[in-house]
Amino acid sequence: MHGGLHNRLLVPEVREEEIDLKSKVWQESKNIWRVALPGVISRVGSFGTLVVTQSFIGHISPLDLAGYALVQTIIVRFVNGILLGMSSATETLCGQAFGAGQYHMMGIYLQRSWIVDLITLTILLPVYIFGRQFFMLLGQEESIATKAGDVSLWFIPFVYSFVFSLTIQMYLQAQLKNKLIAWISVFQFILHVPLSWLFVTYFSFGLPGAMSALIISSWFLVFGEFIYIFGGWCPHSWRGFSKAAFLDIFPIVKLSLSSGLMVCLELWYYAVLVLIAGFMENAEVGISAFSICLNIYGWELMICLGFLGAACVRVANELGKGNANAVRFSIKVLVATSVLIGVFFSSLCFFFHKELAQLFTNDKEVADTVSDLSGLLSVSVFLNSIYPVLSGVAVGAGLQGTVAIVNLICYYLIGTPIGIYLGYGVGLQVKGVWIGMICGIVCQSITLCVLAWRTNWDEQVLKASQRLNRYYLKSEEETNQSSNQA
Repeated sequence: MHGGLHNRLLVPEVREEEIDLKSKVWQESKNIWRVALPGVISRVGSFGTLVVTQSFIGHISPLDLAGYALVQTIIVRFVNGILLGMSSATETLCGQAFGAGQYHMMGIYLQRSWIVDLITLTILLPVYIFGRQFFMLLGQEESIATKAGDVSLWFIPFVYSFVFSLTIQMYLQAQLKNKLIAWISVFQFILHVPLSWLFVTYFSFGLPGAMSALIISSWFLVFGEFIYIFGGWCPHSWRGFSKAAFLDIFPIVKLSLSSGLMVCLELWYYAVLVLIAGFMENAEVGISAFSICLNIYGWELMICLGFLGAACVRVANELGKGNANAVRFSIKVLVATSVLIGVFFSSLCFFFHKELAQLFTNDKEVADTVSDLSGLLSVSVFLNSIYPVLSGVAVGAGLQGTVAIVNLICYYLIGTPIGIYLGYGVGLQVKGVWIGMICGIVCQSITLCVLAWRTNWDEQVLKASQRLNRYYLKSEEETNQSSNQA
C-alpha cells in the first residue's frame, strides 16, 4: 500500500519536470525565433536580389549568365567572405557587450568595424577593376572572361553597400532590434523585382539594366538602416560618432582577421569548385548549371544563416551575462530546430528539381544538368541546417580561429581533392565536384559537433568577461560621475 502511494506521489513530480522542460524549450524557442526570423527574412530578401538578377540575366543570353555567374560566385564571394567574416567580430563583441549591459560600447564597436571594413574593401578593389585579367589568368575562356570583366565593374557600388548592411545588421541583431532590417529587406526585394523587369524587359537595357537595379535596391537597404540608427531609435547603443572608434583598432583587426578567415575558407570553397567546373568539357554549361544550383543552395543557406545569427546572439548574450548552462541548453534547441527546417527544404529541392531549373534558364542543356544535380543539392541543403548553427555558436564565443582551422582541413585538404579526383579522375564531371563538396561539409559538421560538445562553457564565460573588460571605455555618464565624486 505504501509502495502504491509512493508511486502515485511520484507521478506529479515527473509531470512537473516535463512541463518545466517544455516551458524552457518554448521560452528558448521564442528567444531564438525573435532573432532568427528577422535574420532569415532579411538574408533571404537580400540574397534574393542576387538570385532575381541572375534569373533576368539568364534570360538575356548564356554568355551573360556565365559571366555573371563567375563574378558572383568567385569575386563577390571572395570579397563578401572577407567582409562578412570581419564583420562577425562586431557580432561577437556587440552580443557580449549587450549581455553585460555595456550598451554604449556597441556603437563604438560598430564604427570600428566600418573603419576596418572600408579600408579592407578598398585594398581589395583591384580584384574587381582587373576582373577580365584575373579570369584570363585562371585559364577561363576569353569570351567568358571578357564578359565577367564587364560585370565585375558593375559590382563595385554593390559591394560597398555590404560594408554597412552587414555590420549594421549584426549591431541591431545583437540588441534584438533586427525587425526593422527584415521589413526593409522585404521592401528591397519588392522594389528589386519590378525594377529589374522595367530595366531589363521593358526598356531592354540588358546587363547594365539588371546591374543598375541591383545597385539601387542594395543601397535602399543601407539608407533605411542609416535613418533608423541616426534618427534616434537606438538611444542607448548609438551616442553619435566618436573618436574612441579609432582606439584599440589593432585588437579588433586581429579578431576580425580570424573571423574573416573562418568565413572566407567556407565561401571560397564553393568558388574553387565553380572554377574547377570551368575547366571541364562544355565549360559554359558546367559553370551556369553549377552556379544555379549554388544559388538555390545559397538562398536556403540564408535561412540557416538566420539561425547562425540567432546562435551567435544567444551564445554571446548568455556568455556576457555569465550563464554557461543557458548556453548549453540554447545550443541543443537551436540545432534541433534548424535540422527540422533542413529536412523540409531538402525534400522540396528533391521533388521539384525540374521546376527550379526552369526558373533560371531557357537553355535545355543547362536545365537538364541542374536537374541531374538535384539529388546532391537536396543532401547539401540538409547539411546546411547543421554546420551554420554550430559556426554561429563559435562566433558567439569568439572561437573563430579554431573554426578557421577546421574549415581549412575539411574543405581544402579533404573536400577539394575528392572533388577533383571524382570530377577528372573518375570522369563524373560537375557531379563529382559536388560530391567532393559534400564530403568536406560532412567532415566539418562532425568536427563542429564534437567541438561544441567538448567546449568548457564555464571557461568561455571567463574569457568573454576578460575580453569585454579589455575593450571597455567609460561612457560620458560614468566619466561625469567619477569627476563629481572626485
